[in-house]
Amino acid sequence: MFGACRWLNEPKEWQASGGRLTVTTDEATDFWRQTLYGFTRDTGHFYGQKVDGGFSAQLCIRAKFTHQYDQAGLMIRIDESRWVKAGIEFCDGRPCLGSVLTEGASDWATGAFTGDPSQFWIRATVSQGVLRLQASADGKTWPLLRLCPFPVANRYSVGAMCCTPQRAGLRVEFGDFAVSAPLGKDLHDLT
Repeated sequence: MFGACRWLNEPKEWQASGGRLTVTTDEATDFWRQTLYGFTRDTGHFYGQKVDGGFSAQLCIRAKFTHQYDQAGLMIRIDESRWVKAGIEFCDGRPCLGSVLTEGASDWATGAFTGDPSQFWIRATVSQGVLRLQASADGKTWPLLRLCPFPVANRYSVGAMCCTPQRAGLRVEFGDFAVSAPLGKDLHDLT
């Protein structure tokens, strides 16, 4: 379902075919605003499609994370100062499950991922000013990653995101990208 997607910061090397998107990251790419470090970066690779109103989106990500801050996952974006990214980020010598929510400035929440970080799934549901993020090691069971307020907008962009702030060359394969009406499942429904 990548056919409706468009690039923000198109990488030098990428290919989309057969429902798969393969990206090799450029050097010094990132999404971050202000907090702690004092800088703003809007140079990460984002391949997203426009969605009107609420939605659920999910994506499978395959990559070998090896360098500090290597990251890949799903991004939802309203504009350069209102967005969220969620996925695996390599931090302090290990792959962590994390999310960065940005409304003017970025926060950062990380935790352990119980599964093989070289293949995982991320799901996001945006509805009525609320964001629900879920992560899955098998594409079948979806534990909660984050529940938080998220700006209401007439239109969002959602899709694949990857960055390498301290190098180039992370190869990422994205697949199983799907966008639908908000799932509307109970908070503790893990399917």
